[in-house]
Amino acid sequence: MVIPAGAVFATLATAVTIGVLVWVLWPLWRARPWPLAAAVLALAVSVLALYRVVGTPAALEQTARAAPQSLEDAVAQLRAELERNPNQPEGWALLARSQAALGDAAGARDTYARAVQLAPDEPSLLVDAAESRAQADPQRRFDDQAVQWLKHALQLQPGHPRAGWFLGVWQRQSGQPAEAARTWESLLGAVDAATARSLREQIDLARAEAGLSPLPSVAAPAAAGSANALTVKVALDPEFAARVRLRGDATVFVIARVPDGPPMPVAVERRSLQELPLQVVLDDTDSPMPTQKLSALQEVEVFARLSASGQANRGEGDIESAPVRVALPADAPVELQIGAAGP
Repeated sequence: MVIPAGAVFATLATAVTIGVLVWVLWPLWRARPWPLAAAVLALAVSVLALYRVVGTPAALEQTARAAPQSLEDAVAQLRAELERNPNQPEGWALLARSQAALGDAAGARDTYARAVQLAPDEPSLLVDAAESRAQADPQRRFDDQAVQWLKHALQLQPGHPRAGWFLGVWQRQSGQPAEAARTWESLLGAVDAATARSLREQIDLARAEAGLSPLPSVAAPAAAGSANALTVKVALDPEFAARVRLRGDATVFVIARVPDGPPMPVAVERRSLQELPLQVVLDDTDSPMPTQKLSALQEVEVFARLSASGQANRGEGDIESAPVRVALPADAPVELQIGAAGP
């Protein structure tokens, strides 16, 4: 029996998608296995039910007999299918995302490039491909090709938030803070209130580097979840930064949790090492748990974690700032230094 290429691709794409979900959500699985299992099972059932309605059930059942046994196996099968039927930009993009999930940044970069060759005018694909080039660079910098893709994405979709953000990051990396500020300012009208607040903080940091005054303050109604909002400034200790070689792909987590309580954050924001020094505002929109909100607390413990693995849970080699207890609502920003020596 000859299995249609579309059936093979659909099955492999489903397997890779589920595999990526399990890979990325594994830390949550260990904490709360049944809700995650139900979610993954629901996704599988939904995809299979949809395929039975619009596809070829017999072909799917035949292909399922050789279902991949691991994410790596699924990726290998997807790659083989794409080599046989390469004119599938969405397939190359899926493969690139899977490679990134497995930590193969260089492979994801090259695969995204193939996807862009097939779909050169898809703004979101261009942005993903540009980001992958920065992630594959040892210094986490956007190269000329990445910048070209970002600019093309903005030509196709003016105000594309991620394209504009990354272009501003490249401008700031390249010693053009005033240009970065202007690029980010153009995004303020295209993002929600919470994002605009964080974006204004980065704009003001860039303007300060350029010797410019901060943006004029704006009067705005309090955003949902702004009660007990907490401003946090994070920087690397200068002596620590001078003597330690840090990985460019390290992740910074800014975390607020209940003092002497469970380790689960009540508010957390994830940023990249490249953004330091940075300023964030933690509020209810940053809560990973709908039942535990910053606005309901009278005191929190705040700290920043430099994570080499990119996982919010503390891992080997992670570096944290000294925790600071803060009574809410706070009148002044909390200042944290990662790597500072203890008293």
